[in-house]
Amino acid sequence: MTLTVAVQMDPLEKIGIAGDSTFALMLKAQERGHRLFHYLAEDLGYEDGRVRARARPVTVQRVEGHHFSAGDWHVLDLAAGADVVLMRQDPPFDIGYITATYLLERIADDTLVVNDPRSVRDAPEKLFVLDFAHFMPPTMISRNLSEIRDFHQRHGEIVVKPLHGKAGEGVFRIGQDGTNLTALAELFGSIWKEPFIAQAFLPAVTDGDKRIVLVDGEVAGAINRKPGPGEFRSNLAAGGTAQKTELTDREREICAAIGPELKRRGLLFVGIDVIGGFMTEINVTSPTGIVAIDQFNGSDTPALIWDAIEAKVAAKASAR
Repeated sequence: MTLTVAVQMDPLEKIGIAGDSTFALMLKAQERGHRLFHYLAEDLGYEDGRVRARARPVTVQRVEGHHFSAGDWHVLDLAAGADVVLMRQDPPFDIGYITATYLLERIADDTLVVNDPRSVRDAPEKLFVLDFAHFMPPTMISRNLSEIRDFHQRHGEIVVKPLHGKAGEGVFRIGQDGTNLTALAELFGSIWKEPFIAQAFLPAVTDGDKRIVLVDGEVAGAINRKPGPGEFRSNLAAGGTAQKTELTDREREICAAIGPELKRRGLLFVGIDVIGGFMTEINVTSPTGIVAIDQFNGSDTPALIWDAIEAKVAAKASAR
């Protein structure tokens, strides 16, 4: 099976190929004989009933500084001219991101979009996890300073973070004395119109924050991300380091609980974050971590993802 794959992502020129999950997926697709196109979210549009993108064919190679070559730009009809769209641009999960999901939803009968655009829109990472609140740490979502203060008094140390942030950006730890809580709430309120999140601080983060990857609802692997010196954030983009890990019984329980729902929603490639047995996020926009997982485990997560994609494309074709 040879597929035409359109990859909606950030500029190829700017990615770090050593650990980039989308690049790993592109390499594996090319290895399997699939044809790749690349376009930016801003190049997505609609005309005369067709969803199209200004895209260019690309080939990729794992050579730092010379990791891709591209052909000429042209307009690609994403329903008639593509079998798969990988929606892989990074957040922020803003109105532009949401608009892209509405456009891509219109091609769902013809083209497989990974992850399913309606489900991506309906499952922002820090809100979808509320469906499984019994696995979460104490959490409040609010813009009300008095409510946040009361939450802080009840839980001592807390973490405050934007509702639609990414990669550990804008995440603050507030100690028991509450220093800067008022100023931080005012700052968040002036920058974002939506409420923000407060969660009880989990001291277990010093031992690491696990990123567990699920492919079509099944566990594919995990890494433990340990905070860097002087940090409590464990995101690799914030200086955390990856370590080999195994899942605990509690983590397997979490995955077994959420896996069927991920599969039902068409969320094929998902990364969840677990600290000390508590799930904090379900990442569905452009989850990462598969390169590090495969380096530690000798596994091939991109192959698992493409196995699932190819099976879904074949099923879609046979259903027509």
